[in-house]
Amino acid sequence: MARGAGATQVIFASAAPPVRFPNVYGIDMPTRGELIAHGHSDQEVAHLIGADHLIYQDLDALKQAVRDTNPAVEKFEASCFNGRYVTGDVTPEYLDRLESERLSPSSQSDRNAAEEALDGATARSRLQSFGA
Repeated sequence: MARGAGATQVIFASAAPPVRFPNVYGIDMPTRGELIAHGHSDQEVAHLIGADHLIYQDLDALKQAVRDTNPAVEKFEASCFNGRYVTGDVTPEYLDRLESERLSPSSQSDRNAAEEALDGATARSRLQSFGA
């Protein structure tokens, strides 16, 4: 969009480090393969998104900024940035299994059914708000 508006150079700056790994502790996130930064260098990501340059927040600097704000914070759960999971039991094989389950046809049909139910509930809610 920036180039379409006439930009001759595009620099993408992120206020977070690159997200290269999924969170497995209850946050619904894309799989590794769906994360643009997973398995790609910063230069490759810049190319993929059509940017000339890419700037990420440094993870250590982010942690220090939090500590500067609240010195009581000593530990961080940053697995989506660094791939180090605090429970110590998340292996590449475990992530492979999660991805396989998430991308399986039965999982996709379950998601489609849930989306259709939500769409139907949203439509009914809107109709009710208009007195229909």
